[in-house]
Amino acid sequence: MSVSRQLSLFGADAANPEPVDLAGVLAGGGLVSRHDESAQVSVIVDHPWRATALVGECARRGLAATSMSTPADHIAVRTAHTTRLRPLADAWLIGAAQRVPRALRLDGAALRLWALAAGWSAGDTSYSLAVGPSEEVDRETLGAALAALGLGAQLVVARGAGRALYRIVGKRRLGRLVELIGDPPKQAPADIWPS
Repeated sequence: MSVSRQLSLFGADAANPEPVDLAGVLAGGGLVSRHDESAQVSVIVDHPWRATALVGECARRGLAATSMSTPADHIAVRTAHTTRLRPLADAWLIGAAQRVPRALRLDGAALRLWALAAGWSAGDTSYSLAVGPSEEVDRETLGAALAALGLGAQLVVARGAGRALYRIVGKRRLGRLVELIGDPPKQAPADIWPS
């Protein structure tokens, strides 16, 4: 942790890492699936540093995870099937359909995983968090969860594709974001993490 900032009560380092933190991966386009009494989380990322960081974060939570290249030059990260992820699956799945839980509450740990899976910086002016394919009600729930953390964010929806992202703008909000998600992973490019 950087010595130049205070530890936030909701920051990534404030609580013990838990499997439920992978809600951040799901917010950023990850998928959860159930099999018998176990569940698995998977996500496609665009760069090896993201895969390495996510595998490491899974290990911190006692979850085995692997990464592999995909035919489209992306990287798939997936956990092993485990009963420890079943509560997350039960919260995010209605039958076979994945939905953002209406009672979703984010904290720094989940937000850090969202940033690792699907976040990028636009210099000192804004930070974007991609949202997986979702319906309007899911996007509203994610926006409310960000606002509850003091991160009022602008929703930007790409025309036709249905893809969306939340853009966090302003020095105070970016400072709050950094406070919540902590320092960048060592392997992350310098310009990708908020500062």
